[in-house]
Amino acid sequence: MSQVSPSNLTAAPSPGKTDPAPDFTHVREWIFDLDNTLYRADNGIFAQIDARMTAFVARHLGVERDAARQVQKQLYRDHGTTLAGLIAVHRIDPEPYLAFVHDIDLSDLGPDPDLHSAVARLPGRRFVFTNGCRNHAARILDSLKLGDLFDEIWDIRAIGFVPKPDRAAYDRVVSGAGLAPGKAAMFDDIARNLVVPHELGMTTVWLDCQSDWSRQGPEFPVASAAHIDHEIRELGPFLNTIGI
Repeated sequence: MSQVSPSNLTAAPSPGKTDPAPDFTHVREWIFDLDNTLYRADNGIFAQIDARMTAFVARHLGVERDAARQVQKQLYRDHGTTLAGLIAVHRIDPEPYLAFVHDIDLSDLGPDPDLHSAVARLPGRRFVFTNGCRNHAARILDSLKLGDLFDEIWDIRAIGFVPKPDRAAYDRVVSGAGLAPGKAAMFDDIARNLVVPHELGMTTVWLDCQSDWSRQGPEFPVASAAHIDHEIRELGPFLNTIGI
């Protein structure tokens, strides 16, 4: 595996290189991150969320946008998500925050028939695991016409507002859903979010979407090539190639 330089991954496979017909015949639990994973990172969806997070911080703290941006990013680095930081430091009620930051325009996000067919062929249970909220996830899945394919959405409420990559978030969903980690695969655009799943025994797939958001955030845990079983650039084509 060759060395790469994103801040959240110390080593990874060569960009764009995937295994021929990767073996997923052992997998019966399929866990997908939402934002920048089930839709393309370059479509502007998360840019809207990011801007609204800054706007919320500016309004809540009564500061200008540039100052709010600095605070927001520091909260993200220190606490795993902006929301977790706002709860810990400023004791906010999370519900108004979640409603505000996810009030975005999805009119440019349309059905993805290829992804639908790729996910539909996966045997066993399928889940969305997001640090966002259930309503946002449901809107995204509805826009993509993927809502009928998932058994459950685990959102920030379901994990007690303790976000990925905190070990407690994963322990909560594993126990709550009765998962067998050795039969599970997790897909995420943020490499550090795959450290704990790998340690639990899951097969890990890093969607290297080349976005700035995927490279921001906490310094720990540090993801290395040892935590990434497969590196991909596109989800649908990869799912269509794996052995199941």
